[in-house]
Amino acid sequence: MTAYLAIAGARLRALLQYRAAAAAGIVTHIFWGLIRMMIFEAFYRSSAAAQPMSYPEVVTYIWLGQATLALTLGSADMDVRAMVRTGTVAYEMVRPMDVYWTWFSRTIAARLAPMALQVVPVLLIGAMFGLGPPPTVASAAAWAAGTAGALLVTTALWTLASISLLWTISGEGVARLIPTLGYCFCGMLIPIPLMPPWAQPIVTALPFWTVMDAPFRLYLGHIPPEGAGIILLHQLAWTVGLVLFGRWLLGRAFGRLVVQGG
Repeated sequence: MTAYLAIAGARLRALLQYRAAAAAGIVTHIFWGLIRMMIFEAFYRSSAAAQPMSYPEVVTYIWLGQATLALTLGSADMDVRAMVRTGTVAYEMVRPMDVYWTWFSRTIAARLAPMALQVVPVLLIGAMFGLGPPPTVASAAAWAAGTAGALLVTTALWTLASISLLWTISGEGVARLIPTLGYCFCGMLIPIPLMPPWAQPIVTALPFWTVMDAPFRLYLGHIPPEGAGIILLHQLAWTVGLVLFGRWLLGRAFGRLVVQGG
């Protein structure tokens, strides 16, 4: 465990050096947060029907999403992609460490680093444009716990993306598919409470729901703090399932791996 923590720590320190990229990401997140506010303001002004979320709640939901958007964005591990293209991925098989957990450790740092640099500035700016506080301290704590669980789920998903490079090599398709699915089904495109009733059970059965919508609704108090345990169990179940599938897939890939030239 110490070795994998060291890998994650080293990767995190390396990625935290990209402050200019983080600053550009902050500006982009704020811009899109304001645009999305305008879109939903137009929706609420044009409809007199009762909605399951008030406009201030939607604004808070939007800013929470912009602050933690790095959980869904990204790509497969670029170093793994380079190793696959050059054939040096074979060296991963002879190192005295579990390949899956090595890649998982690198991926969790890749998901955490941009969010760590962006979350506080985006939330502070969001507070100037309608981001509301959680109703209770317990709701804030439940949101923090749910976000930690979301990090594990999204890390398991992106580790699968890195494993898929052993078949696809390029990884461009997976790198575009996962953020697209995540953005649509985690609540960023449309908050899940505003989706049609028939669609909500389908969306909440997917892992993407646990990445953003569930923690946000804990923050808003839609899900009471005592319901956080169910959310965390849901996240844990998806994490375990994705990890087991990823380990099986990696074992299958290495069992059939052929490096060009031998």
